[in-house]
Amino acid sequence: MAERVRALKMTEENRRWWTLGAMCFALFMIMLDNTVVNVALPSIQRGLHASTSSLEWTVNAYTLTFAVVLVTGGRLGDLFGRRRMFLFGVVVFGLSSLLIALSRSDTWLIAFRAVQGIGSGFMMPATLSIISNTFDVHERGRAIGTWAGVSAMALAIGPVLGGLLVEDVSWQSIFILNVPVAIAAIGVTLFATRESRDETAIREVDIPGVASLTLGLAALVLALVKSNAWGWGSTRVIALFAIALLALAAFVVIEPRRRAPMVQFSFFRSRSYFGANVVAFIVSFVMFATFFSLALYMQDILHFSPLQTGLRFLPTTLVVMFAGPISGRLADRIGPRLLMTGGLIAVSASMFWMTGITTHSSYGFLVVSFLLQGLGIGFVMSPMSTAAMNAVDRTKAGVASGILNMTRMVGSTFGVAALGAVIATVGRSQLSTRLPHLSPESRAKLVDLLGSGASTTRLPAHVQGALNETYVYALTKGLYAIGALALLGALLAWTLIGRAATQPTSQPVPALQPTPTAEPAAEAGPATGAESTARAPAAETIPA
Repeated sequence: MAERVRALKMTEENRRWWTLGAMCFALFMIMLDNTVVNVALPSIQRGLHASTSSLEWTVNAYTLTFAVVLVTGGRLGDLFGRRRMFLFGVVVFGLSSLLIALSRSDTWLIAFRAVQGIGSGFMMPATLSIISNTFDVHERGRAIGTWAGVSAMALAIGPVLGGLLVEDVSWQSIFILNVPVAIAAIGVTLFATRESRDETAIREVDIPGVASLTLGLAALVLALVKSNAWGWGSTRVIALFAIALLALAAFVVIEPRRRAPMVQFSFFRSRSYFGANVVAFIVSFVMFATFFSLALYMQDILHFSPLQTGLRFLPTTLVVMFAGPISGRLADRIGPRLLMTGGLIAVSASMFWMTGITTHSSYGFLVVSFLLQGLGIGFVMSPMSTAAMNAVDRTKAGVASGILNMTRMVGSTFGVAALGAVIATVGRSQLSTRLPHLSPESRAKLVDLLGSGASTTRLPAHVQGALNETYVYALTKGLYAIGALALLGALLAWTLIGRAATQPTSQPVPALQPTPTAEPAAEAGPATGAESTARAPAAETIPA
């Protein structure tokens, strides 16, 4: 009998790590797709005779649907089964990837990219909520650290693999690559992952909440994406921000009045959960703003190819890949606060170091900042996710994960838009000083070039030189601001995140077994604190 019990324990242990593997497969696809597409855009333009606007929407269509579906996808997983929603997302992502590769026009490509974003929006929150429900609190940091390390590995491999596939095969191959990965993720999930859901929730979809949140997030993300192209003060951007404000305000008013709200704002009474979301916004803001602007700097100012640029980012992503699992294990022992604070200080130091760049900086100078940034991000991401997921009841893991990932997505989009606005604003003033003989109209056209890296072969040498100097000067001013923001994030992490490692006080939520019993009655309301079978340990709270 004892041998049988030990065998069952070993089987369950193996099943948990296979489940983690399936979640990592899915995350690998999502993160890889975020990087390889940018490398393929020139080839897509040539292959489909796409316009510049179509190329923008190849990226924006995915970003929009991904961002707006995250919270809804997480909540639906809580209601109807996290494994079920995860598998739905993987199938949608895999099929849409195949259809993108088969597209014969930019219109169809953009449409299927939007569908692909929906698949990602169901997959991403499910990966974190399934991990949170599979692993005990004392192992969760280790598991999430592995999950974050795989994310970094995909970011590291993406530009290099994308460059090789586009150069040696075709742009379609970067999407076809998703298909076997999706099949593997489906197979492992069906084999190893058990179903879980929020058994305390009413099985009712909050349609007004979904509609208002979707409209608000779509307007907000679209405004951020198009703000520099249309102008921050343009009628269209102001209108989008107004729609976002009204829709999100309506969401805040609607949710407390719903019988089965999509989001419970009581989550944010937890200091740790609130702090983790603040840090998620800041670190994503910093990471994506700098990756985007420095990629342009290396390609257009230092004249590296896309593949060479991807290879030069490897120190950052490789350090994140190794630091993520280490910081995850440390978070289980000493808590996330010290790690997150130290990580953000390292990120801030990397930004201040990078302010010393010139139009002729060596890679030896750049790599110091890349290593510091990788170390900082690696020591923030895993503890941040662990802090957020430990601060909420496991039964609410899906929607909690969706909110966290939505915060990261909005932060990354806002970061790219905000740094672009700083570069354009500072650059406009600098060009007036450096090129006073040019007409205002000509200088306005040069300001537009700053947003794309400031490089063109059609300009006279002295004008191109002034434009490059202006871009670098404006970028350094933006890096000072970003470094200060990272320091603020370190202060907030120290202030808001719980001090000690969370100790396990309960066993994992039992996985759902396929039985003929009916679903819980719709009349049953949400469980109170005493009714839940597996609560996370009590967290510090912010007074309501």
